[in-house]
Amino acid sequence: MDRRKFLKIAGVGAGTIALPVSGRVIAAEELLSPADMSLKRQLAEAGLKAAKAAGATYADVRVGRYLNQFVVTRELKVQNIVNTESVGVGVRVIAKDTWGFAATSALTPEAVAEAAQTAVAIAKANARYQTEPVKLAPVKGVGEVSWRTPTKKNAMEVPIADKVDMLMAVNEAALSNGASYVNSTFYLVNEQKYFASTDGSYIDQDIHRVWSPMSVTAVDKETGKFKTRNGLSDPMGMGWEYFEGDPAEKVPGVTTRYRYSYDMVEDAKLAAQQAKNKLTAPSVKPGQKTLVLDPTHLMLTIHESVGHPLELDRVLGYEANYAGTSFATLDKWETKEFQYGSELVNLFADKVQPASLGAVGYDDEGVRTKKWDLVRDGILVNYQAIRDQAHIIDEKESHGCCYADSWNSVQFQRMPNVSLEPGKEKLSVDDMIADVEDGIYIVGRGSYSIDQQRYNFQFGGQLFYEIKDGEITEQIEDVAYQSNTQEFWNSCSAICDERDYRLGGSFFDGKGQPSQISSVSHGCATTRFDNVNVINTARKLG
Repeated sequence: MDRRKFLKIAGVGAGTIALPVSGRVIAAEELLSPADMSLKRQLAEAGLKAAKAAGATYADVRVGRYLNQFVVTRELKVQNIVNTESVGVGVRVIAKDTWGFAATSALTPEAVAEAAQTAVAIAKANARYQTEPVKLAPVKGVGEVSWRTPTKKNAMEVPIADKVDMLMAVNEAALSNGASYVNSTFYLVNEQKYFASTDGSYIDQDIHRVWSPMSVTAVDKETGKFKTRNGLSDPMGMGWEYFEGDPAEKVPGVTTRYRYSYDMVEDAKLAAQQAKNKLTAPSVKPGQKTLVLDPTHLMLTIHESVGHPLELDRVLGYEANYAGTSFATLDKWETKEFQYGSELVNLFADKVQPASLGAVGYDDEGVRTKKWDLVRDGILVNYQAIRDQAHIIDEKESHGCCYADSWNSVQFQRMPNVSLEPGKEKLSVDDMIADVEDGIYIVGRGSYSIDQQRYNFQFGGQLFYEIKDGEITEQIEDVAYQSNTQEFWNSCSAICDERDYRLGGSFFDGKGQPSQISSVSHGCATTRFDNVNVINTARKLG
């Protein structure tokens, strides 16, 4: 996926969502057809055998079937329904201490064996340019194992008619509450992945993810001015149960937010009302202010200012040509004293949290997934590393965060779920704002900008409310805040407890050349930051 397409998809603003369609278009019924397990083992064995015979000292084979369903609507019309399947085999090897990779869409032992031979030939050809041999952290083979996303209801099993009916109800709720335009989408994913390696692992995984992006726009017909409020759902590693609107999973407040169940119709109604309010809401007065950030907003700030700068390949300069480097350099980590944030700040990585997008049993190197610290009591303590990086930071094993977005993409280090621990003491949002004299409460993610070292940044949002003398007052507009990563996280002065902890996420974390995407979640509770520079985005320069 090229960068323009990525940006189109990630910015689901006005108009319809651009579909990241890959593979062949299939009938909806084919989404439920099972894969042949015996064939997967046969293909894997053919690849491993051929790789070793050609001179590989290590090899892994990934047999992948990637299924997607898109149901796209605008106003009271269905714009598109697409079901896709992409199937193939990728073979990765080490020969002459160098990586090689090749892939094939032909599901025959002969084709996979040929791909393995090609991968070895590529590794041998690249070896003349290798300056340092590949050094893999050890992995003990696990034999035959399987893992499946713990869903209650497979979203692919729900009839398309039911999905259309729900989106029509969503759009009607928005239009009847003042929206001029609305688009809503179901985007459903099923990754069926089989991994085998010369370490002795044969891992079968069935991964499910769901998302329902929505955009609601209100127009002032007299002035032509318009404002948009996007939905407050997040993609989740769940099944259809996420869309059932369980009242117990609602978070009340200035607007309803959601934990592990989403009421899309309710959110559409609120979005329409709030988009209308945006048209007349007063513009923010800039200055140094206290920010109280809801998880629906803070997740993106975590992603950009913590997740990316602590990717070890970025720290080492592997991403410099395309995506930049990181301010969080190895020398800072080596001191064991670098103050990434205040002592309240504990940031961790994980690939195991239930319902998260990153939750899998094993990564694409056959490493069992886990949880580990990145920042503890404000101090930088670790990065995100895979098998061929672990020795660089004195780790004895991979963190289990290696991933490829397709069978025809080579796996490499990707961001796991990166999250902020909730506060240890009981603290509600009302408690948090009780002593705030001049602040802003921000809900939902908006525009963002961050430099190539993931240091200086600017973030917007969806909804902004003024805080005056300990109370949330009126809705305001044109808000963005500016800071740098270290200054921002060191200004953290309070974090709500685990009762407020929620997940946010993205299907489209882009990285690498050629570019790949991955799905990742970020958890946190509502968090306060003091004396942050707020600007007015409606200001005119000059």
